[in-house]
Amino acid sequence: MPAKRVIPCLDVKEGRVVKGVQFQGLRDLGHPVDLARRYDAEGADELVFLDIAASLENRGTREAWVRAVARELSIPFTVGGGVSSVEDARSLLRAGADKVAVNTAAALRPSLVSELAAAFGRQCVVAAVDVRRDPDLGWRVHLKGGTEPTGRAALDWLWELADLGAGEFLLTSMDRDGTGDGFDLPLLDLASQIPIPLIASGGAGTAAHFVEALEHGADAVLAATLFHENRLPIPRLKARLAQHGLTVRI
Repeated sequence: MPAKRVIPCLDVKEGRVVKGVQFQGLRDLGHPVDLARRYDAEGADELVFLDIAASLENRGTREAWVRAVARELSIPFTVGGGVSSVEDARSLLRAGADKVAVNTAAALRPSLVSELAAAFGRQCVVAAVDVRRDPDLGWRVHLKGGTEPTGRAALDWLWELADLGAGEFLLTSMDRDGTGDGFDLPLLDLASQIPIPLIASGGAGTAAHFVEALEHGADAVLAATLFHENRLPIPRLKARLAQHGLTVRI
C-alpha cells in the first residue's frame, strides 16, 4: 500500500506566507523560503505553494518566488495560482515545480486539464477544488480564492476533472479552513469514491484529525497554520500516524 503523505501548504501573497480562517483575516506567518527549508529538513513528503492572489489579480504565479523555494527542496513541489495555459504550467515546471495545480482556470475552461495532461502527463496535474457546504444543496464549488460561488456540485466536478485527466485532487473544505475543528469527513467519504489520489485540506487542529482524514479515504493530508507555527512538528505527526497502523515515510 502506498505510504500516506504529509504535506505543508504555503499560501503566498505579496511574497509572504499568510493564513486566515475560512479564507478571511489573513495573517503573516513567515517567508516561503525559510519555511520550505524547514519542511524539507523535517521530513515533509511534499510541499504545496499556492499564489493565492494570482487569479484575483488576473496574472500568473510569480516565477521568482517559485525558483527561490525550489532551490531549498529535495521533495516533490506542487505550485498553483493563475495557471491558465500549457505555457503557464511549462514556465512553473522549468522554475522548479514538479506538479502544477489548477483551480479557477480549469473551472472556466475545463479543456485546460486535458491539455496539461497531454503535455506533461496526468501525474503533473493537480486539480485544486475549494468547496463550501450549502445546507440545502450540499457542497458547492467556489472560485477565485473562494470569493466566487458557483452552482456546481462538488462531487460532479470531481468526477469530471478525473475524466478530463487530473492526476490528483487537492480538496479544501472552506467551512473547516483554519478552524482547527477537524477535516470534513463526510466530504472525504464522498470524494474518495473517485479512483485518483485525494489530498485532504481544511480543518486540521490535532494529530487525531489527520488520522481521521486518512481513515476516511484521503491519500494525503495537508495543513498550514498548525505546521507553520510548529504546534505539531511533522516528525511527531508521522510517529502518531504510524502508531495507528498507517504507512508513512519516516
